[in-house]
Amino acid sequence: MTAMNTPDLNLPGLHLVGLEALKKRSIWFVGLGIALVMLGIVALGASVFVTLATMILIGWLLIVGGVLQTAHAFVSKAWSGFFIDLLIGLLYVATGFMIVANPLESAATLTLLIAMFLIVGGVFRIFASLSVRYPNWIWLLLNGSISLLLGISIWQKWPLDGLWVIGLFVGIDMIFNGWSLIMLGIAARRLTSK
Repeated sequence: MTAMNTPDLNLPGLHLVGLEALKKRSIWFVGLGIALVMLGIVALGASVFVTLATMILIGWLLIVGGVLQTAHAFVSKAWSGFFIDLLIGLLYVATGFMIVANPLESAATLTLLIAMFLIVGGVFRIFASLSVRYPNWIWLLLNGSISLLLGISIWQKWPLDGLWVIGLFVGIDMIFNGWSLIMLGIAARRLTSK
């Protein structure tokens, strides 16, 4: 058996690409991070509003995408994929209008899908961690257990959770994204280009 040819990621200078630009703009990373953390906190406090706004945004994105896909179908109707383009475009438009017309029901449905994803993913991670037992398998077991418990807790309170879960997830994501940008900006000031 031959070893796969993999690139050497420890090449001298490879990790330094863009370092000077990062150092010069580190304050922008910190500023953006602070803004995202603040917006994430607002999203946590207004999770129902953020959930509804997210569903309406998704609906309108589907409508616009569907209109463009349908227009593309008619512009290139000589192509053999005309009907597929047309059907997908119309499906996008119809789905988008259903989401915009019923954002609460759409959020409840999406929340149920998220709960099922967390449950199935958690069970898979637990099973994998217990059957493979590679180094640090306990972290995968912990990750799977938390995912499973989170999925079950969302599912048990469904459909009421549909009002706030998506907004909560958006807020948490914004906070962690902002915090990582703040840390990157701070760390960039300490980096050297040696």
